[in-house]
This record gives sequence, structure tokens and C-alpha cells, in this order.
Amino acid sequence: MSKKHQDHDYSLEAIPNNAKKGFLSMLVVMLGFTFFSASMLAGGNLGTSLSMNKFITAVIIGNAILCVYTGLLAYMAGDTGLSTHLLARYSFGEKGSYLVSFLVSATQVGWFGVGVAMFAIPVSKVTGIDVGLLVLVSGLLMTATAFFGMKSLTILSMIAVPSIAVLGSISAGKAIGDVGGFVGLLAIEPTGTMTMSAALASVVGTFISGGTLTADFTRFSKNKKVAVSTTVIAFLIGNSLMLAFGAIGAMVTGQADIAEVMFMQGLIIPAIIILGLNIWTTNDNALYGSGLGFSNITKQPKSRMVIINGIVGTLLAMFLYNNFMGWLNLLNSFIPATGAVIIADYFIINKRNYADFNSMKFKTVNINAIVAWIAGVIGAYVIPGITPLNSVLVAIVTYVIMSKLNSSNKANKENSKIAA
Repeated sequence: MSKKHQDHDYSLEAIPNNAKKGFLSMLVVMLGFTFFSASMLAGGNLGTSLSMNKFITAVIIGNAILCVYTGLLAYMAGDTGLSTHLLARYSFGEKGSYLVSFLVSATQVGWFGVGVAMFAIPVSKVTGIDVGLLVLVSGLLMTATAFFGMKSLTILSMIAVPSIAVLGSISAGKAIGDVGGFVGLLAIEPTGTMTMSAALASVVGTFISGGTLTADFTRFSKNKKVAVSTTVIAFLIGNSLMLAFGAIGAMVTGQADIAEVMFMQGLIIPAIIILGLNIWTTNDNALYGSGLGFSNITKQPKSRMVIINGIVGTLLAMFLYNNFMGWLNLLNSFIPATGAVIIADYFIINKRNYADFNSMKFKTVNINAIVAWIAGVIGAYVIPGITPLNSVLVAIVTYVIMSKLNSSNKANKENSKIAA
């Protein structure tokens, strides 16, 4: 690989052993990854629609599903040292992997812009500072920290994770106190209605698209054990806490947005801090993943793509916030099936034995992967139940069947030639 294509985050190659990190460093990064702002909003929506018992059930089952999905991707990254985008070359092919990279990266740039606006708008309401100025300054600051890659993400997560945990706990504790303790919280009747399948789809769907990028971070793990354990712990702790913070405040106040909850509780400054830190970690992870994705397509270093993506996301922040949510949700429904194909190819078809990335000659496009991805997307829409899980399962089954059939047909043709 030419030197000009290298950067300190190894965008287009496997992570070398001297750059790999131990358990604590990776746990901090993965906790920062799972402290996702949309999870609090999802928790708020669940809190107004479910009893506490049903909420807990949905969180446990939903996070178990996420742990399996992201844990498998983490295992692959810990074994190969490759990002999601480079792993996709094995299953989708060299050019086929561009589909995965584009879907994931476009979604992450969109979420970055939405996140910048989510921070700027409430802060502008509280402080009176022009929202455009807040968008510009916060967007550029978030881009600057994402530029420095894993080192910056580690430092930011070390600050943000405990701060969010403490402030979220204060808000939740205050809400519980306002209703007379846990007995009062358990007695609250939901104002809305939601089926368990819809609740599970919400828990899983909020993070399964971002979770497809798990390998982008866990590839830095010094081994598979560190990669999987830090991922599972982070989802069980980080994602559960974020959902709980959103749900408890919503149950007591009827407001799904935790910023509004904290404003009502008189915690205006903490609200700005928790909102800012949470969105900052979320957005830096989004830019990092999108940088790797567009690096796979353009063959440019991740750091260069981060700057471009950050500028685009910042300039379009208000437009994205007002108009892009539907498109983002559409893209999100397309992504889980890509991760499913990547998982199936590694664990089932190749039985955890990939050839060395540098010596591998990839197909241009693997039609089996494209068809399986399409089947997974269709399955998400037409099969009742947990939408993202249906997408993953349909994509896996389709990919395995098509791969086996094609291998069998190829073997039969070769045998026929020999016989002739």
C-alpha cells in the first residue's frame, strides 16, 4: 500500500499489533460509543408507553439481541484487525463493499448534522446565542476532535462517560423522588400504548445501524476476548443506562426528551452539559465511522474524509434536522442486513478463517451478498415482529443458501468438465 494512503487510524489496512489496546482503553471507547443520544429519546418514548416491568423486559431482551449482533462483529474485528468496511470486501467484493460504506457513512454524516442541531437549538433557547453560530462552532469543534481518531475518542469518552452517568443518575433520582420512590414509579400507568414487539424493535432499531460499525472501534483490541467482552459490557451498561435515563424522566414528567425533563427539574446547566457531552461523543463516533467508510470508497485517508464529512454535516445541520429524519430512518432500515451478510460470510461460509487481507484477491461484486441484502431489507418490511431482527435473519439465511447452492453448482460443473 502506498504511503500516501496511510494514516494513524489505518483506514485501508489491518491494525498492527503495536497499535492495539487493552481492556480498559477499549472499554472506555466502547462505553462512549454506546452512550448514544438517540437511545435516551427512545427510552423516553418507551417510558410514556410501557409500564416499568414491560420496559425492563424490553431493555433486557433488546440489548441481548444487540449484544449478539455487535459481539459477533467485534469478534471478527478482534481476529482480523479490520474495519467494517474492509471486512465487507470479503463478502460483498471490492466494489460491492462500497454499498456498505455508502449506506453507513451517509447515515452517520446525517446523524452528525442532526446531532449538531439537537445541541444548538435548545442551547440557543436557554442562552439566547444565535443558533447558526452555535451550529458552526459546535460542528467544527466536534469535527476537530474526530480528526485525531482513536486517541481523541478515548480522551473524550473518559470525560463524557462518567459525567453523563452522574448527571443522568441525578435526573433519574430526582424524578423517582418526585413520585415517592420506586413504589410510586412502579405504580405509574403509561399514557400511551405499545406492543412488546414494537418496544423490542425500538430498543434494537435505535442502535443496530450504529452497531454495524462496531468493528471500526474493536479492531484496535489486542485480542478477540477484549473485543467481545468490552462490546458486550458496554451495551449492557451504556445502552441500558441511556434508555433508563430517558424512560424514568419520561414516566414522571410525560416528556420524552431528557433535555426538556431536566429543564423542568431546574437542571438547566446540567442539561446543557449532558446534552453537549452526549452528542459530542455520539457525533465523533459518527464522523469516525463515516470517515472510514468514505475512505474505503475514495482510497483517501480517514482523517481527510472526517474533515470533509464534518464540514458537510455542519453546513447542512439545520436542513438535516428539519428534513432528513425520514431519509435517515429509511437508510437505517437498510443497514442491518449488510452486517448480517458480513457475519454469515465469516462465521458460516468461511468458518472463521479469512485469508490475509493484503494477499487476498477480492471479487469485484459478490451477487450473493447483494441479493441477500435486498432480501433482508424486504424481510424487514413484510415480516411481522422485530423489524431489524427479521432483516438480519432473512439476510443470513438467504446468503448462506445462495452461497451453498452456487458452490454446489460450481463443483458440479467442474466435475462435468473432468468427466468429459
